[in-house]
Amino acid sequence: LVAKARQLETELDLTAERFAIVSLQLDKTGTAADDSGRAKKVFQCKAEEDEKRRVNLEKELKEARAESADATYNEIAKKLAGCEFDLEKAEERADVSETKITELGEELRVVANNLKSLEVSEEKANQREGSYKEQIKTLTTKLKQAEARAEFAEKSVQKLQKEVDRLEDELVGE
Repeated sequence: LVAKARQLETELDLTAERFAIVSLQLDKTGTAADDSGRAKKVFQCKAEEDEKRRVNLEKELKEARAESADATYNEIAKKLAGCEFDLEKAEERADVSETKITELGEELRVVANNLKSLEVSEEKANQREGSYKEQIKTLTTKLKQAEARAEFAEKSVQKLQKEVDRLEDELVGE
């Protein structure tokens, strides 16, 4: 019985030591759990702050994008207005140019017709010139012949005049 009691005392001492170790471990675990709970609360607060900051940053980003989009829209709208104005000017110039092209085309047709008329007139004038040159040659030849006959006639008249003068002188002398 004493042995049993000693065995029980030894087991009790072992159990007490184990209880002390387990109690110590329980205390450490409790402390660690408390530390973990506090750390959890710290991390939750930090996560909430980070979430709030993320939401604010997203909101600011959206606002910045909206402002940037508005600025870009305004810039593009100005460019579009400028392009539309340039387009209107270009269309006006195109209309004026088309009118000028039509007028110049008509003028070109008139000039072409005049040119054809002048070419025909030139051809006729060239033909007349050739005809006139022939006539001039013919008339020049006739003129030379007439001058030669006139010269011959003058010489004949002078001879006859001399003959008449000589005959008059003979008559006067008789």
